[in-house]
Amino acid sequence: MTKIFLVGYMGSGKSTAGKKLASKLNFDFVDMDKFIEAEYGMSIEEIFSKKGQSEFRAMEHNALKKLLTVSKNTVISCGGGTPCYYNNMELMNNNGITIYLKMSADSLANRLINAKDHRPLIDGKTHDELKKYITEHLEKREDFYHKAQFTVKGKDLNLDELASYVAKEVNP
Repeated sequence: MTKIFLVGYMGSGKSTAGKKLASKLNFDFVDMDKFIEAEYGMSIEEIFSKKGQSEFRAMEHNALKKLLTVSKNTVISCGGGTPCYYNNMELMNNNGITIYLKMSADSLANRLINAKDHRPLIDGKTHDELKKYITEHLEKREDFYHKAQFTVKGKDLNLDELASYVAKEVNP
């Protein structure tokens, strides 16, 4: 069974692209954050505030290992930090197709400043603070993101092109 992992910074469109890609490929779709929330009966925000980031990363790693055992073709939208902890990126690369949705810090800040859902790592930041935070954070994370097998532009992503490209990878 094929697993397609979408990685990238928060706000890069992994969940939106993942749902559409899964639909076009006739795959199941899993949003890893929603999966974790269902597994542990708490929102990501609650997990961060009650258990802290390191406990969340352990929960995330366990969720990834569980998702690797699913015996269906699945598109998995990963959390922004998923590839950066434990051996998660290696697990994803060894067990599926990894795609990095790359976006600039500017584009991400513009998207995230207006996001309706709460994101524990950026709550309460002004636009300038947010852009500075994303720039610094992205710099640290990009080494992990660039280990993905494929990199695509997250901004103005053409999902039809991506779906047909991935379909050729899955069924050469």
